[in-house]
Amino acid sequence: MITFVTGNKNKLAEVQAILGDAITSQNIDLDELQGTYNQIITHKLQQAAEIVKGPVMVEDTALEFDALGQELPGPYIKWFLKQLGPEKLPRMLDGFDNRQGSAVCTVGYCDGPESQVHIFQGKTAGTIVDPRGPQTFGWDACFEPLGYTETYAEMAKPEKNKISHRGKAMDKFKQFLSERNSWNSL
Repeated sequence: MITFVTGNKNKLAEVQAILGDAITSQNIDLDELQGTYNQIITHKLQQAAEIVKGPVMVEDTALEFDALGQELPGPYIKWFLKQLGPEKLPRMLDGFDNRQGSAVCTVGYCDGPESQVHIFQGKTAGTIVDPRGPQTFGWDACFEPLGYTETYAEMAKPEKNKISHRGKAMDKFKQFLSERNSWNSL
């Protein structure tokens, strides 16, 4: 059994829909380090492993706005969303011609404290739009994946999970577990 450290019930539901019953969860308040995606996920994972003392997974989600440069607001999107809300988040791009961006999910896994850290990342390109659909899960209502006319919030959950940044990262994680024959033993 892998413990997914999250307090976000929506993330937990998506991960369980993708990975199944091999995932349990624990709500642990982890420090939010500032840095690169890999630095952030490694720090969170090492903290979680010390507490859980067994197989553990953490996840960090980012939203990049191409007009603002590389990886911005990126991993800090949580704080922008908290302050601005979904209605004002797209306003950050007012004055820019480019409203393209990418949703990024970075997943970290280790077998426990002092174990090797494994990192998996998924990325989905899209457009930052005025909110459409339910505003119940982060910035989903503001992100329209490339090639689609619906935002993540407007999509059926199975469809979103097939194309989303989280779905892509979880597919890589499942492949890793399968290759090491860990999946069937969970």
